[in-house]
Amino acid sequence: MKRRGKAAMCLGLFGTVVSATFLTGCSKQEESGKIKIEVVQYKQEAVKVFEKLEKKFNETHDDIELVIDSPNDAMTILKTRFIREDYPDIIGIGGDINYSNFLDSEMLMDISDYEGLETIKEAYLQTAKDLEFVPTPGNYAVPYMANAAGILYNKDIFEEHGWTIPTTWDELTALCETMQAEGVQPFYFGFKDIWTCLAPWNAIAVDLAPSDVCAEVNKGNTTFTENYREVAEKEKALLKYAQEDPFAYGYNDACTAFANGESAMFAIGSYAVPQIKSVNPDINIDSFVFPASNDVERNVLNSGNDLQFSVMESCENKEAAYEVLNFFLEDENMQMYIDDQSAVPCKKGEFELPSMLNGMTDYINQGKLVDYQDHHYPSEMSVDAMIQTFLLDKDENSVDTFLKRFDTEWVRYNRDLIQKVQKYEQENPQ
Repeated sequence: MKRRGKAAMCLGLFGTVVSATFLTGCSKQEESGKIKIEVVQYKQEAVKVFEKLEKKFNETHDDIELVIDSPNDAMTILKTRFIREDYPDIIGIGGDINYSNFLDSEMLMDISDYEGLETIKEAYLQTAKDLEFVPTPGNYAVPYMANAAGILYNKDIFEEHGWTIPTTWDELTALCETMQAEGVQPFYFGFKDIWTCLAPWNAIAVDLAPSDVCAEVNKGNTTFTENYREVAEKEKALLKYAQEDPFAYGYNDACTAFANGESAMFAIGSYAVPQIKSVNPDINIDSFVFPASNDVERNVLNSGNDLQFSVMESCENKEAAYEVLNFFLEDENMQMYIDDQSAVPCKKGEFELPSMLNGMTDYINQGKLVDYQDHHYPSEMSVDAMIQTFLLDKDENSVDTFLKRFDTEWVRYNRDLIQKVQKYEQENPQ
């Protein structure tokens, strides 16, 4: 069938049999007369809040039964289900390369007629549009929650020493020097877990590299070597202010160390706060935008769509699916999620944000934010591992080696996409 062939091709021939329990497919009329809407969402850490939302919805709706599944390794299960043509009605995933691939596979419904889109902040709607490989008419995602990445800091330590928040790269490095001179550890990193290498990378890149660099590389207009040199140099420069051997410790170690006051700062996203507070509920955390440039005006918040909802093209009851989305977007339900996950709402309105976002609130309210660069990287390229290897490389030519490898690997893993993008550009000249 056409749909099976399209999905198999665009999902990378994901044909390996995965041991998993496959759920009922698209929505249908139950014997009770209710319409069943199945949502599969990928946020394992948010299972409890989704259980509450499911219960609340079903207690307040007589005509629709909502089933929310939050499986381990949700993306693997979703891809396998798609190959089997076993589609849920709604998927809740991050705004990243997986969304781009699903959209490119023509499996997502155009929901331009969904009125709830009018309540979403334009910056996050644009973030979703920017994930399209080529411009695609319509809207295919409802941005729900975002996260914010930069630098978390221990307010008590800062206040004790009278330190002020740095707003430029030179101010940040000068502060780190001061901290070391006063016997305080500036940063604690968990680079043993390679994905954490992307946290400072993304926060630095939004200030120093064009937000559309990946798209421009695909068009053949530039290279990563031309755009990522300063990003790479500055992430490596942070090692001077890290604990001894940051590659021996993982994410949980870094969260625990920061929670226990072993460092003044932690270059990570807001998503780490629940983990940190599980160790020390009383820690006094705030945050600030990563000042990677010496031009204050170039500072922007690294923020992306951490959770967005898409209706599958195969959904048989669009209006019921829209009713579920309306429920998710109710202010009270959004606030429940915000409180549980220390998240940033993508919806317009007056929400009570976590206090640890105080230093980023102005950027959030002004929409002065840029998506994570790695949301455009193919997972097969393993950029996080490439960055870790680069950080470990003590050779004087390590930056050149890294950038050359980045450009080479990009072409290797994006060859088909590059051809598609350049063909589109040729057929649709500006």
